[in-house]
Amino acid sequence: MQTMNAKDAISASMAECYIFIGDDRYNFMQAINLEASVEKTKSEVPILGRTGKGNKSTGWKGTGSATFHYNTSIFREMLANYKKTGQDLYFDILVTNEDAGSGVGRQTVLLKDCNVDGGILTKFDADAEYLDEDMDFTFEDFEIRESFSQLPGMKI
Repeated sequence: MQTMNAKDAISASMAECYIFIGDDRYNFMQAINLEASVEKTKSEVPILGRTGKGNKSTGWKGTGSATFHYNTSIFREMLANYKKTGQDLYFDILVTNEDAGSGVGRQTVLLKDCNVDGGILTKFDADAEYLDEDMDFTFEDFEIRESFSQLPGMKI
């Protein structure tokens, strides 16, 4: 029985995150964590001769969340611009996971046309070690630009 080597677990902090807003590119090094998910939408399909219904995929929705150090005004400025003009701003997020100690290589995913759900305007906490903030967002499309290699023994 073959098992995964411990070294092939990806270190959680070994990643890069870039945000593209118009022609500007930002190294989003203040990110603490980010997670983006795809949820498939399905319709129940009645089928003659069956007691149960089938399920047919009919689309998908992309959502994400991130936590980052409270030391950038980029997203607050987006919200202020939306308040002032009614013009919403979309952006892209590029995330690469790569742990040189692992044998799986790297994975790069581009989230396209991201849009923040809202955000913190200001905050303080006299009892905290540092300030961070959470951000929820949606995205319209994505590309998997690089995929992890398969580990030895995965495909049998």
